[in-house]
Amino acid sequence: MPADITAQFTTASVLKSRRVVFNIKGNDYRLVAAVAYQFGAVYIKFIGTHAAYDRINADTVEMF
Repeated sequence: MPADITAQFTTASVLKSRRVVFNIKGNDYRLVAAVAYQFGAVYIKFIGTHAAYDRINADTVEMF
């Protein structure tokens, strides 16, 4: 559940479409993941610098 994620990772942001943004290394990097709560699976959609994150749409991005 989204509340479980934010309880464990206090800097994570839950987005629509079951996506979660994790801040890495003091917010230098961002990881966008799609979470399939029903199956307990996490799919990496994007990982990059904060500057690269600013150029993408976290709700729709796919790994490139």
